[in-house]
Amino acid sequence: MSGGVGNRFWPFSRESMPKQFLDFCETGRSLLQQTFDRFKSIVPTENIFVVTNKRYAKLVREQLPDLCDNRILLEPVRRNTAPCIAYSSCYIKSINSDANIVVSPSDHLILQELDFANNIRAGLDVVRKFPFLLTIGIKPIRPESGYGYIQTDKGENYIRKVKTFIEKPDYRLINRWLKCDNFFWNSGIFIWNVNVILKAFSVYLPDIWLNLAKYSLEYTFSDKMVCFNENFAKCSNISIDYGIMGKAKNIYMILAEFSWSDLGSWGALYNLSKKDAKGNATLKCQTLFIESENNFVTHSEGKFVVIQGLSNYMVIEYDNVLLICKKSEDQRIGRFLSSIKTQYGEKYI
Repeated sequence: MSGGVGNRFWPFSRESMPKQFLDFCETGRSLLQQTFDRFKSIVPTENIFVVTNKRYAKLVREQLPDLCDNRILLEPVRRNTAPCIAYSSCYIKSINSDANIVVSPSDHLILQELDFANNIRAGLDVVRKFPFLLTIGIKPIRPESGYGYIQTDKGENYIRKVKTFIEKPDYRLINRWLKCDNFFWNSGIFIWNVNVILKAFSVYLPDIWLNLAKYSLEYTFSDKMVCFNENFAKCSNISIDYGIMGKAKNIYMILAEFSWSDLGSWGALYNLSKKDAKGNATLKCQTLFIESENNFVTHSEGKFVVIQGLSNYMVIEYDNVLLICKKSEDQRIGRFLSSIKTQYGEKYI
């Protein structure tokens, strides 16, 4: 899934160049390319599909030249993750009527890639045997209100029954959950059989099912695109978490054996960054910190920054924008954009 904008990474992530197409970690590969590389070690390239907004078709083709055009599925409008998954599942079913599918965001940072591959293969083995809607949970290592959480049954089983999904709770709840052994971060990575997920759509999201399940085996790629463009905008704007994972009875989880970050905000990148003795971190620039602590600074390459008397702030400059924001308030950046758009139009978005 590669159609999001990544508002909370503004001003680096823009409408014209969202975060999945950027190299935040200075590896030489964008987040999308890193995701593609991870899955190439698990499945053949022809079994990898990218779903993105039609605006980003050129970017996907430029960054993933090995991917054929009929493996790039273009959304005419943004409709969240449930319609995205429904359409791609229908399309994959037209190629393989009993396919097992891994659904993954394209903008996560995943280290220990061998462990990741082993986890994915183990999950695929599970859904070959059982009609589960399977997700991968991450053991929390800190209170993080920007993530979704999964509550499972208690126990030490490798496969755990999911009790509920909780979206972005407050810190009081999270601090209690960290003491329990059955609360996990929601990785947003799902594994299932194509027929199991499409049945779930027919039960829990029938409007999406009726709009997108019209693709049959005899449709050509271009015919599918025509039908898709006609019907996609009619679908509910809803996430797979709210629409299906929070309702279905056959939801199970396996625990991740790899390190993970959804890189959902600048704060998440700060947590992963190397810091000096006073907790200051920099990216893509040199900074002199004076009487300052626990700050995150990133500027255009080639610029030198001096920070004095600042604590727990982010100083982020990119192109025509300078953002200075409390580090604890980074979840509000998406809301700042609404005010910017109202007062100044699209110039800075």
